[in-house]
Amino acid sequence: MRTLNVLLIMSVFPTAAFAETSLENLQHDWSVCQYQTLEAKKENCFSSLSQKAHQASQLKNNTNAPLLIWSAIIDSSWAGAKGGLGALSLVKEARNNLEKAIEIDPNALQGSAWTSLGALYYQVPGWPIGFGDKDKAEEMLKKALAINPEGIDPNYFYGDYLLKEKKTDQARLYLTKALKAPPRPGREIADNGRRHDIERDLASIP
Repeated sequence: MRTLNVLLIMSVFPTAAFAETSLENLQHDWSVCQYQTLEAKKENCFSSLSQKAHQASQLKNNTNAPLLIWSAIIDSSWAGAKGGLGALSLVKEARNNLEKAIEIDPNALQGSAWTSLGALYYQVPGWPIGFGDKDKAEEMLKKALAINPEGIDPNYFYGDYLLKEKKTDQARLYLTKALKAPPRPGREIADNGRRHDIERDLASIP
């Protein structure tokens, strides 16, 4: 009877739901999807990873700020790969999870929630299509920089925001600082990929 009960439980809750996905696994798998996966396969890569991220967050009752942040980052990246109006539900869920993470711990992962939320606000279209807001974006990106002034991501995203606002001199300063950011142990794939993003931005400045 005990075996039958276990089988019944497993039929309702797949084995994957019992396996706790670590934050490090999510970070590594995201970097593979983002930087080592063909464009045509990125959407599927992020879709599968999103399921793992949401399961991991739900196992912690959605009270673990780092997992909420990474669930949001993955959904945002999935939205970018998906594109179009169909991506709006993903970025809205990402925004909600980032706001939850900030309520729990605004300094989690060196302020990564502020970085990701700021990035969403300048990349998502504004009203009436989406919730994009350039002023909110700058406010949040500055909060991220106040927490982690030397980090590669807050400097890159603020530099990228400034570049899109055609403030090229300021953009160059932050992008150059991002390029010189200290390496993150265990995040080598992400760091290398982000440096390519930074170099691309810098190359676009006259």
